[in-house]
Amino acid sequence: MKRSRVPNLVLDPVRESLISSSGALLLREAIGVAGLDRNLSRALSPWRPMHATHDPGKVLLDVATAVALGGDCLADVAAVRSQPEVFGAVASDPTVSRVIAALAGDVDDAVGAIRQARADARAAVWSRRRPLAGTAGSRAGGQVIVDIDATLVTAHSDKEGAEPTFKRGFGFAPICSFVDHGQHGTGEPLALDLRPGKASPWNADDHLVALNNALAQLPEHERGQVLVRADTGACSKVFLHRITDLGLEYSIGFQAQDTVKAAIEAIPEQAWRAAVDGDGEPRDGAQVAELTAWMPTPTRSSRPGPKEWPPGMRVIARRERPHPGAQLRLTDHNGWRITCFATNTKGSGWTLAALEVRHRQRARCEDRIRGLKDTGLRNLPFHDYAKNRIWLEVVALAADLLAWTQTLAFDEAEPARRWEPKRLRFRILSVAGRIIHTGRRRRLRLPRDWPWNRLIDTGWATIRTA
Repeated sequence: MKRSRVPNLVLDPVRESLISSSGALLLREAIGVAGLDRNLSRALSPWRPMHATHDPGKVLLDVATAVALGGDCLADVAAVRSQPEVFGAVASDPTVSRVIAALAGDVDDAVGAIRQARADARAAVWSRRRPLAGTAGSRAGGQVIVDIDATLVTAHSDKEGAEPTFKRGFGFAPICSFVDHGQHGTGEPLALDLRPGKASPWNADDHLVALNNALAQLPEHERGQVLVRADTGACSKVFLHRITDLGLEYSIGFQAQDTVKAAIEAIPEQAWRAAVDGDGEPRDGAQVAELTAWMPTPTRSSRPGPKEWPPGMRVIARRERPHPGAQLRLTDHNGWRITCFATNTKGSGWTLAALEVRHRQRARCEDRIRGLKDTGLRNLPFHDYAKNRIWLEVVALAADLLAWTQTLAFDEAEPARRWEPKRLRFRILSVAGRIIHTGRRRRLRLPRDWPWNRLIDTGWATIRTA
């Protein structure tokens, strides 16, 4: 077989006037639709020194844009600075550092101001194109699902707040909250709360704070029909009572302890029903059952807080034959792998199998966390804890920009709406282009044979006309 030869290619020292991230024009349009530039400028005006050239809101937005494009430290804002035709004037590295230091000096107020600006921008985006299917406030696709989960961020040096973690690593343990856009979209972060490395994944107070911060990010008219979804780390009586008192629903992993084991042994075999997969088809070797009626009355706890689980709580179990080689746990029963979750969802429209699938879709939260770690969360760049709190707000801004761009640019049928950040950058954001001047207008020209030109063209038109 004759091999085709690539023509000899050498690096020419002559430089061209090119735009290296032409697809970021979609990010810029999404910023305008959301009003994020105006909101941040207004929110961070107290931190702008008199006679300062650069607006702190614009500085923070430039850093977030650099992170959205793939950067992971303040120095990467140079990629944005090198393209003033797209992003305007960008502050120097020393100025960016001074802005971060000023915000970190009053970190609680600064974080609150940034989050308020994000909440206002989110309301504007959702009013333009709601990222969830169905009608707002309805369970038929319109319910807002908030996923809460903790993750670990490794620290490679001795940073303030970096400590040994419960998984024998070293670093931080932020707790993250997301909105799940469902099967037709991605998701967007609501709140990223930094915690020291030794923070427990079962801390009820941290989950209460995460819930409050997440709800504050939602448009006000969307807060009444929220489902809170989390793993067993969030399964505390205090947390479930709080959700119940707010009139919200929950689907929380439930620890398979002695009460569950007793219920599994007492439940009749005919109570088990076939489980289904995400497409609604029967799942081989998996079954679901409700354990609530067979749960023994627990002994009263001596710990502070509610003594009983909230009224209306249902405990649903799933049993499945483990894959070959898997080791059974003490709570497994007769060779079945047992997992449980608690929910207060009722109604004839929800079968046990449907509730179990809905809870299992919490795995999308892991995808969102992986996306964040590709968008600046993999390593916190500062030594100071307060500055790293500001960095988490930058990461949230960057992730918002990517999610809002996908929501505004692509409809539900377009696979690009579900792309994770790495793929979105490679195919859309990183394409090079050239700006030409003609007839008092500036035009951005893309490569003729770029495979994803159609997506950029349709995304641009959709954002501007949606």
